[in-house]
Amino acid sequence: MAVKILIQRRIKPGKEKELNQIVRELRSKAMHAEGFISGETLRSIEDPSVHLVISTWKSIDAWNRWVNSPERKALQDKIDAILAEPTKMTPYLYE
Repeated sequence: MAVKILIQRRIKPGKEKELNQIVRELRSKAMHAEGFISGETLRSIEDPSVHLVISTWKSIDAWNRWVNSPERKALQDKIDAILAEPTKMTPYLYE
């Protein structure tokens, strides 16, 4: 069953361009991961430091393989260095 993953990040001031570059690289790699369906990135109007990624995967197992892959972890480490607080990842099932 397909799942949606919501990933919320609050970045440090002045790091928007850096985050956008890393997220583009992350999405490019995810597109080749087994089970990836789609992804989009949004920025909060009320608080521009908050970024939300919504990705869709064929299954929670496909997502777990990707999120635990060494290449994704390496990119997440780069993202972690520019965050104001830890990334929040929440998986959702369709009803």
